[in-house]
Amino acid sequence: MEYKVGDIVKLKKAHPCGSSEWEILRVGADFRLKCMGCGHQIMIARRLVEKNTRGLRSPEA
Repeated sequence: MEYKVGDIVKLKKAHPCGSSEWEILRVGADFRLKCMGCGHQIMIARRLVEKNTRGLRSPEA
């Protein structure tokens, strides 16, 4: 899969706030993701994102 800044990724496990969708803010060896539910930001290794991705979509226009 090709990940781009601004895309929405759906991960296997939900965030404690209940949302399982994250916006990609940074792409590289690590990803910076922002929770679509509460706005919390995390840094996570690329291999973990690739392993746990359940869906990828572009943001709504």
